[in-house]
Amino acid sequence: MWLYRGAWGLALGAVLCLTGLPLVACATAPSSAALPVAPVALPAAPTLPAIDDFLRDATAERGYPGAVALILHDGKTVHAASYGWQDLAHTRPMRRDSIFRIYSMTKTVASVAALMLMDEGKLGLDDPVARHLPEFSKLQLFTGGSAAAPQLRPATRTLTVRHLLTHTAGFAAGGEGFEAVTQLLEQHRVREVDTLAEYAARLSQVPLAAEPGTRFRYDSTSTETLSRLVEVVAGMPFEQFLQQRIFTPLGMLDTGFEVPLAQRARVVELTTMGDGATLVLADEAHARAPGTALRPYRSGAGGLYSTADDYGRFAQMLLDGGQSHGVRLLRADTVALMLQNQLVHTALPKPVTEFSDAEGFGLGGSVLLDPALKGRTAAPGAFGWSGAASTYYTIDPGKKLVAILMLQHLPGGAQDLPRISTRFYNLVDEAIHP
Repeated sequence: MWLYRGAWGLALGAVLCLTGLPLVACATAPSSAALPVAPVALPAAPTLPAIDDFLRDATAERGYPGAVALILHDGKTVHAASYGWQDLAHTRPMRRDSIFRIYSMTKTVASVAALMLMDEGKLGLDDPVARHLPEFSKLQLFTGGSAAAPQLRPATRTLTVRHLLTHTAGFAAGGEGFEAVTQLLEQHRVREVDTLAEYAARLSQVPLAAEPGTRFRYDSTSTETLSRLVEVVAGMPFEQFLQQRIFTPLGMLDTGFEVPLAQRARVVELTTMGDGATLVLADEAHARAPGTALRPYRSGAGGLYSTADDYGRFAQMLLDGGQSHGVRLLRADTVALMLQNQLVHTALPKPVTEFSDAEGFGLGGSVLLDPALKGRTAAPGAFGWSGAASTYYTIDPGKKLVAILMLQHLPGGAQDLPRISTRFYNLVDEAIHP
């Protein structure tokens, strides 16, 4: 689902919505062949010289093909610029409104959807998941053996909504010592489904790798289950809920699970490192056909396309305590809870992620605990996450700052491009608070 840009598209959307038609209709565009859509010229924006220099260098020859950066401080845009190219052939310059696969940055959006239902009293952080998804009522725990002959016992801890939001559900998400139970996950072909309902049904038949709340293991399984829970509790498809309750109120016109044909020239090519340290097009169906769905079902864990400006509106809403231009999506205390390290409420030996002792995890994103240990100059409490194809965002409440960096590259290989997010964030800090 997608809202068309331009005056005609906005007028049509307004008419449909005012006539009381379902918001699915408001989000469904006419045939692109019948209605070509001209791009909207975005207003000129300020730039920060240090960021410009850094990203021009990062997108120079043998660097990333292109990038878009957006920095918001105290509610104002202080930097918005594009660099390099959308494509490997260097025929399409990167644009500020270029469209990116944001992969796991989708997880924060799905988390907000669940928290909106919590604000309405329809869901609780410590609700048993089985209260809303009965298929999870008889979870088994893998205790040993092999995938062919697993040893199981009933799980003793209750799987809760909080566990889904913090990646502590205990699902078979890989890792050393969990190879056999991960094979069971693969045998159930959990990811080879067309709907979130079928995803949850298959996942519920796979034994847990750990008791809920005892292990942090980042993966898609928790957020896909959370997305199915949103569907059930809200009584509407997950995609429709996001469109109606988040994208439309925030004016996120270019965010959705597929890109309309008329807009696909704005989708950035997805690269990876090939032989000889040369960038090549990634071997993904949606890389060969940009704008098509990233997964066969509407994935809350990694299915969205978006732009820097759209995600900036979403992040600024969180920085502003859950509201945007007079429209409230979340209560301020719910946002405050979201941005706190929730791993302190689990049975983990240490309330930190598997990636670093410098960060915990809130409700849908990481929370910076020790900036020096992480190599960051941000204030403690900075919140954010990234996407698999090198898209990044951070929300720093202490500095009233949102910083977004959009690249489109799948990392991999010893000769890969350098990671630049930490340096980018630190340069932003230096520019805003020298």
